Amino acid sequence: MKTPTTEQLHKDAIGLDARPFGDIAALLARAQAEAAQAPMSAIDPICSGARAMAETIRLGGALRYLAAGSSGLMAASDALELGGTFSIPSRQIRIHMAGGLPTGPEMPGDAEDTAHSLQSDLADLHEKDTLIAVSASGTTPYTVAAARIARDKGTTLIGIANNAGSELLQLADHPILLPTPPELISGSTRMGAGTAQKIALNMLSTLMAMDLGHIQDGMMINLRADNDKLRARANGIVCQLTGTTPDRAEAALAEAQGNLKRAALLAAGAPSTDAAYALLEETKDHLRPALARLNHNNDIINTGETK
Repeated sequence: MKTPTTEQLHKDAIGLDARPFGDIAALLARAQAEAAQAPMSAIDPICSGARAMAETIRLGGALRYLAAGSSGLMAASDALELGGTFSIPSRQIRIHMAGGLPTGPEMPGDAEDTAHSLQSDLADLHEKDTLIAVSASGTTPYTVAAARIARDKGTTLIGIANNAGSELLQLADHPILLPTPPELISGSTRMGAGTAQKIALNMLSTLMAMDLGHIQDGMMINLRADNDKLRARANGIVCQLTGTTPDRAEAALAEAQGNLKRAALLAAGAPSTDAAYALLEETKDHLRPALARLNHNNDIINTGETK
């Protein structure tokens, strides 16, 4: 049986510990940079997976991130950012990690081999949901068992793995192969494989947010402004999008109760929060076309007034 790529010995591993520290550091950095290129070969399934995630959010389903070990940490870190970054409701995000999310410095090593809790953990898995399952080997028992449950329930499955032909990728509706080379420290998939996984996960959630209309001109226009830094950022975004003053942006954000998209429309001339809401309803929560419609309507009104 062929050894999985993630378990093979790296070509520079022999004598690694006997090299000068600076040489080792350079090799580590080079290995990470090489691994970071892996998602470039998976652009199409990443895009289709992101669209599936966006559709799940629109339908009221849940994004379920599931993995074990280091892959679980990569998946969890992406899931935990979705609320603050894009205001994805917490009820639409689930994290399933073998052995549970760690609360201390140790992770259970044997949990990835057991799947007895999955039937209860995924009892409410719905066909509207999307399961994002991550496994460097693509054969982790916990992750593969969850993938099979997803297939049985008609749930969309995004599979992320670093080994070609692995069972997780074969089961997935959107198989994302990240062909990272052998780890410089053999089997330590928190390194190269983990780097590629994190990049792919970042791409998936960011493209999802694009599809939902939560990003415009490279700015997070659906962020949750729940601290001073983010409130200042929200103010700056409204100013950037509309050309208004910081004071007017602050007033608009207050009137919109912190909803940045509605605040931008108010700052651009929408007569009320209800009018701003109606515009966003018409454009499926995409601000750019809502602003265009508002400006068009304002132009018609202004033209009529000058006649």
